[in-house]
Amino acid sequence: MSCENLLLIPHEALSDEALRGVVEAFVLREGTDYGEEVFSLDQKVNQVMAQIKRGEAELRFEPESATVAIVGSERPHRQRD
Repeated sequence: MSCENLLLIPHEALSDEALRGVVEAFVLREGTDYGEEVFSLDQKVNQVMAQIKRGEAELRFEPESATVAIVGSERPHRQRD
């Protein structure tokens, strides 16, 4: 699935509850953790939400399958000091 075929959904267009639901669905289908540190569902959701709000990740809608993906941002984002 190419990002060119996906429609950008500004996260501000969703209610807080809807955004959390999309992020939870994404985190739950992500699969098994591979790493030394294990994160809870809330921690994972908060990490992804922070990436979205910082502009590092964005919501994309795929019309053919009517699904939402969370992908790395194609836009330059502000670097943290």
